[in-house]
Amino acid sequence: MNREDRLIAILDLLGESGSLGVGDLVDTFGVSPATARRDLDVLADRQLLNRTHGGASAQSVAYDLPLRYKRGQAAEAKTAIAIAASELVRPGARIGLTGGTTCTAIATQLSRRSDLEDARPTVVTNAINIAAQLVLRPHIKVVMVGGAVNPRSYELAGPLAEPILRQIRLDIAFVGINALDLKDGPFVHDEKEARVNALLAGRAGEAWMVADSSKLGNQAFAAVGPLSDFRGLITDDGIADAERDALRERGLEVRIVHP
Repeated sequence: MNREDRLIAILDLLGESGSLGVGDLVDTFGVSPATARRDLDVLADRQLLNRTHGGASAQSVAYDLPLRYKRGQAAEAKTAIAIAASELVRPGARIGLTGGTTCTAIATQLSRRSDLEDARPTVVTNAINIAAQLVLRPHIKVVMVGGAVNPRSYELAGPLAEPILRQIRLDIAFVGINALDLKDGPFVHDEKEARVNALLAGRAGEAWMVADSSKLGNQAFAAVGPLSDFRGLITDDGIADAERDALRERGLEVRIVHP
């Protein structure tokens, strides 16, 4: 395991346990105590954890890790969700994708569908990593909205995005979320991204929330919009029965995948 992979693994462990000691890293990764301390110092310098005497705490990890550090979290669930989402896309469709790891996985699945090659679908996104991934597929038309880049999520947001979004129509949109409230709807961490996500969903014939089940018990800062703006939720089988039933009672379709 190279150093960057080890740093990602350390953050994953820290997210699960809340705190780690140097000894934990020595035992888990087979590195020396000096190497373990240097790894923690690097992550502290990047403001991805709180350095403590003899280890680290997750106190400053909880907000929103950069996308490159979240790729391994719930990877199997996100892939299964992405496959289910991709299956909802018909050839030639106009598709909206927000940023985030789950929507990035959806972009990957769309790029692999050979039946889309002759139909030339259009993908509208505010995520520069998704656009860079799909632009390599010449049969997919990629449209980016404007705005300022959030370096943590690679998403463009702000008032420059709104004029473009108000001039388009989409067949289907997939909106990544950080939390879901059964009363107030989906939430994300950044208010500017919430605004873009809401506009993207509003321009689609049908909009779907996409999130692994760990997000359903979370809290986040900015509301995206009411549940009535969405056709439903695609998530994994970790969703609680009560959450599933409550969403269906609100008239939403809940598609559950089994990683």
